[in-house]
Order: sequence, then structure tokens, then C-alpha cells
Amino acid sequence: MKDLVSNQLVRYLEARGVEHIFGLCGHTNIAVLAALEKSKKIKFINSRHEQIAAHMADGYARATKKASVVLSHLSPGMTNALTGVANASLDSIPMVVIAGDVPTHYYGKHPHQEVNLHADASQCEIYRPICKRVWRVDSVHLIPEILEKAFTLAESGRPGPVLVDVPMDIFSKEIDVELFDRVLANTRQIAKPSMDEETAEKIVKQLLEAKTPLLYVGGGIMLADCTTELREFAEHLQLPVAHTLMGKGALPDDHPLILGMTGFWGTKFINAKTKGADWILGLGTRFSEADCSSWESEYTFNFPPTKLIHIDIDPSEIGRNYPAAIGVMADLKQALTVLIRVAKRICPQGVKRDALVAEMAANRKEFVEGNKVNMESDMFPMAPQRILADLRKALPRDSYICTDVGWNKNGLAQQYPVYEPGTIFTPGGFATMGFGSPAAMGAKVALKDKVVVALTGDGGWGQNPAVLATAKESNIPVIWVIMNNHAFGTIAGLEKAHYDTTFGTVFEVDGETYSPDYAAIARAYGIEGITINKADELLPALQKAVAMNKPVVIDVYMKNIPTPTSGHWNIMDIYSPGKKIHHAETN
Repeated sequence: MKDLVSNQLVRYLEARGVEHIFGLCGHTNIAVLAALEKSKKIKFINSRHEQIAAHMADGYARATKKASVVLSHLSPGMTNALTGVANASLDSIPMVVIAGDVPTHYYGKHPHQEVNLHADASQCEIYRPICKRVWRVDSVHLIPEILEKAFTLAESGRPGPVLVDVPMDIFSKEIDVELFDRVLANTRQIAKPSMDEETAEKIVKQLLEAKTPLLYVGGGIMLADCTTELREFAEHLQLPVAHTLMGKGALPDDHPLILGMTGFWGTKFINAKTKGADWILGLGTRFSEADCSSWESEYTFNFPPTKLIHIDIDPSEIGRNYPAAIGVMADLKQALTVLIRVAKRICPQGVKRDALVAEMAANRKEFVEGNKVNMESDMFPMAPQRILADLRKALPRDSYICTDVGWNKNGLAQQYPVYEPGTIFTPGGFATMGFGSPAAMGAKVALKDKVVVALTGDGGWGQNPAVLATAKESNIPVIWVIMNNHAFGTIAGLEKAHYDTTFGTVFEVDGETYSPDYAAIARAYGIEGITINKADELLPALQKAVAMNKPVVIDVYMKNIPTPTSGHWNIMDIYSPGKKIHHAETN
């Protein structure tokens, strides 16, 4: 029996358990849209910009821990989506991008929107640097096996995006249904690599012999869905847990063994503990620049004399930035399962580090106490610490927050307590401005029963305001909190500190700071919009938004107080050699 490729594509996606597709129409993909209209299992989430679609798919994949699907038009559609796909790539988020292309019989003739400056129909090549693999489907009979390979590759090993580029005439051709039946017979569960007992025993014994061991965890812990295993292993050996920006939420922030985030935005106490460790077990981390204070041994890590045990699914990360005394390529969930079993066999009574736990508790209390003035301040524009404090009071313990970049990312990672593992989504590798707003919508589509907040600056919010159209049309009840300092605040603080100007970083009209009325813009889209005019209005507004269970925009005018830093970032030495300068207040 034969059927249209577009129909069989939708049948394949349904069989894989795909429930939502994020995208935007174009003349190259409307055959797929027409087939999707008949699906009772898949909902198409229509966006007004492909970057929004890609970021929504990113947030959705982080929430479901499965590959999300983006449907794109060729050339300008693909380049619009490119930033969102690149963000997913650098954060190891599984995603399958299905893009229409020019008809096969017009390759090289420069039909409408074809990119062929270096090769005929070469727009798919734009994705090659940011995807695990790029396929162009040049023959109808190949599309089933390419789709199967695409999903398997996106979700296996170190996850990431792939591109399936399909000429529009392929969508409208007939194919033997049996070719799709064959790939649908494949298993959906592929066993992942574990760790042998001998290696696990070597690691556990080394940690038991160490004087100041600790665990250092990255976003790979959430990707591997092993926060429960991490907690059990840490508790049995009573190992302190430090984390990267992407690792925030691997353990609850009220857990007695949590140290906190390291690096540029880490605290002196946390950085001192990682620097002073004799053995560190790194789990699912790239040891990236900001987390490691630009890899300068004076601040955060000092390898050697500290020795590193590094476990990661991607062997290219092991030893990349620091030498590993023991390196293991393994799935973290499998590896931790073996480590727990071996630890309980070798040391059945566990380990107690009462003095260290007490020291950590005292430091956490001291940090909160030192922050209380700003957390309780009635100043207006509001102190960012007060915004975070009110947010924590208003939100359920299991709420989700999608950050953007700037104070909302860096300050939150340093100061906002997360109580449920994996409930913070942030753009770590690409640090994409404009991520938070649409990613929160994708997360909410997946997490219907959870409160989901997009915490953004006004600079980030201004990137993708058309999210409101999608939220209204698809009834996605996200709460957007805009920390509005009338500027690209973090960059303004850098420029002010090093060059004594804020040129090009603040929003002004006739010399006065300027901001659109974001609450009014929300109302124009048919969405609840709230402007905060004094500090004591924020908490009731947040509580109202949570209770409404509808899309709500809350615009909060904030003083640009720089996030405290105790680590280092080498860009400071480029701006101001020999001077210990970081940021300055700008309003």
C-alpha cells in the first residue's frame, strides 16, 4: 500500500509518542501542516517567529527529557530558528528539526529562497556546525530510516539537535507504507553504557581515603535524570555537592550537603571549598569558563594538586580543561547506580562529616542574613534581591523557572533557593538573550499541572514579545516577570565599571531612561498585564497570577545593582589589566 509521505511522517511521529510540534508555516511545509490537521494525537503550536518555536521546543525537551520537534520553512525560516537550535545544542538538549526545502528538480536553478552560493540547495549546511548531524532527503524511500536515525541520534549519547531537511516535493510524493512499518518496529529503549565494578571500587576507595573530597555536578545530572541517585550517593558518603550554573537544582538548596554554584558568580566560601579539595568527582560537567573563573587556579579550582575523577557520557569532555586522574565514559544514571552499590558494600555504615555539614549550614545562614537588607528593602525601583525573595514566597515549592540572561540568570543561580531538582531552565552554553520567555511556554505545554515562570530582563523580553500571541492562541498560562532596569543591565554595568560610560547599553529618549509599557502591550494581546509601582505590590501580584492560571505579564522596575561576584572572569583583565574591577551600578 502507498500513501503520501506527509501522512506517513505524521503517523511516524505519533508512533514515537510525539504530542506537540512547534513551528511556523511556509510554502515548503504546508503539506505536513495539512496532514497534522487530521492528527488526533499531535498538537501543532503555531509561533510568530521561528526562534520562538525553537526555544519553546528547547523548554519542552528539558521538561519531558525527550526529543522535541520543530517544523520550519526553508532558508529564512531556518536561519530564524538557528539561534534557538544552537542554544539547544550547547546545552545538550535533544531536538529534531524538520525543515522544508526547495523542490529537488529545481536544485541549482535558484528557485525562490534557495541558498546556493557554494553548493546547490545548500541552506541545510548552515546547520552543520550546530547539529549532531544534518540530513537532506534526496530520495523518497530514504525518509523513514533517516527519521529513525535522527531521533535515535538526538536522544543518545550526549543529546543534541539534528536536522532533517526535506525538499517540498518529497513531502507530496507517495511512499510504500511498509518502509515506515519497518522502522517503527525498532525498539525505543536503547541500553546506555554503565561502569564496571572494578572502576567504581577504585573511585569509592579514593573518595574514602581523601581528606577533603567533594562532588562537582553539571547539567548532565538533569539530562541523565539521576538527581535521586546523586542524592543517595552524596548522602551515603556525606560528600558536599558544588555545582555549575547548569547544575543548579541537582540537589535542593535546603539540603545539608549543598555547597552551591562555583566560579565568577559563586561565593568566596564555595570557591574556597572547591579550590581546597584534594579529590573532586566531576559528574556531567564541561568545567566551563564562568563556572571555573576562567580556569585560573587562584580562584575556584586548582588542578593539580587537586585530583579529578571525571565521569561523562561524552569522552571529549573528559580531560578537556583539567587533567583527569580517573576518566570514565558512562551514562550518569548507570554510573551512579553502580557507585551506590559499591559504596554500600565497601562502607555499609556510610560516612559522617558532622563538622563540615555544620560549617556549611553556618555559611548558608550567614549568606542569607547578609542579604536580608536587600531582600526586605522597600526601595523603588526595586532591589533585585527583593524581587527574588517575593518570587520564592509566592511560588509553590515545585514551580519551574525559565531564566533569560543577566541578573535574572546570574543572581537567581546565586541567591534563589530551588527545592525540587531540575526545576530551573537556563541558557548556559549559548547564554541566549530571548530564551526565557518562549522556553517557559514550551515547559508549560509539557508541565500542565506546574506553575511555570519566565524570569527575564527587559532586554531579553524585548527580543521575543510575540510569544504573547502564541500564549493567547494556545492558552499557555505562563507568568512572565520582567526585571526592568531600562537597559541591557549586566553589560551596562560592565561598561560603566571599565570605561565610565553606558553608551549603547541603556534605553533612553531625550536623555531620560525609557521603557515601553509592557503591561499595556500584554493587554493589547488579550493577556493580563500588571505594572508594579511600589515594592509591596509585587508579592500580591505574583500570588494573583499563580491563582489565575492564565498568561500574565508582570512588569517590575528594578534598580541595576550588580550581582555580587567573588570569582573571576578573564574578560575583566582584557578591559582593565591589573585592576580588580567587575561591575558598577548604573541607575
